[in-house]
Amino acid sequence: MTNDVTHTADKTPAETPETTTGRRIYRPLTDIVETSDGVTLMLEMPGVAAEDVDITLEKRVLTIRGKVHATQPEKLQLAYAEYGEGDFERAFTMSDDFDPDKIGAQVSNGVLTLTLPRAAEAQPKKITVTAS
Repeated sequence: MTNDVTHTADKTPAETPETTTGRRIYRPLTDIVETSDGVTLMLEMPGVAAEDVDITLEKRVLTIRGKVHATQPEKLQLAYAEYGEGDFERAFTMSDDFDPDKIGAQVSNGVLTLTLPRAAEAQPKKITVTAS
């Protein structure tokens, strides 16, 4: 065994944007659930604390960024690595029917959950039918 660290999850420069920090940027896996009340997004972002999440909404583009702080075992030299640390980033283009003032976000167990409620005027309306 050599002392060289082996990275099995390397990405080519075309797949990974260049950063000023030289760190990798991963696109978090995302589940999306849509209901009549709105949309819920669940993004896998292991190692990201709530204070390291940055969410912006600008010109209908919702951008989510998560910063991971590097972890190195103390007094140990890594001989082999399959887990590549890096930051997370993903962007979604939103329709106009969401209420930007009511978007909510929480992090739990490495999953960021965003709730995007529909605006009141975009909610489905129930029309009552009467008998004549």
